Amino acid sequence: MTVAWARKSTLVLLIAVLALAVFGTTTQTWITVTLDANQVGQAAGDQNTLPVQGSKAATAVTALAVVALAGGLAASIAGKFARWVITALIMLASVGIIAAAATVLADPLGAAQGSIAAATGVTGGNAEVAVTVFPVLAVVAGALLALAALLIIPAGRHWKSRTKYDAATYGGPAGSTAAATGPVDEIDSWDRLSRGDDPT
Repeated sequence: MTVAWARKSTLVLLIAVLALAVFGTTTQTWITVTLDANQVGQAAGDQNTLPVQGSKAATAVTALAVVALAGGLAASIAGKFARWVITALIMLASVGIIAAAATVLADPLGAAQGSIAAATGVTGGNAEVAVTVFPVLAVVAGALLALAALLIIPAGRHWKSRTKYDAATYGGPAGSTAAATGPVDEIDSWDRLSRGDDPT
């Protein structure tokens, strides 16, 4: 009996939820910038507070979250070798998410410079910045995503193979011989041809 954490549906769902959680943080405000009154100018009116979304403060995080989500979904239909590749991709995406969010936490003003320049037309200016909780949540979700990716390999041993290559590995010649001795109809013939067998 497969343990709960090793179930394909459970692990794929966990990876999807964590990837979506990371993606969700990028739609929220990561940095709140209070602009210098001299920097705002007349064009900006009285608005001297600028919210910076995660998708602008750390543009890579959004793309990496999508990569991790796609990897998690692909793991549900992947074979043995492909699961190793997918695990590596999700791990790299997780490391990238953590690094990008940590960079924002380490230098929020630098991360907000693009948004400040777009709002004021001035680059390299000084401003007061306040970091919200969402970059921290992105780091936490990224770390959990990496741990979930590491579970793919041991959990995959309990998953039933669905590819023709894995079926040949697990079924072996005996399975092919047994199938060949049974009655053959048109559907069976097509199935065997798709597996590379000659039903004749």
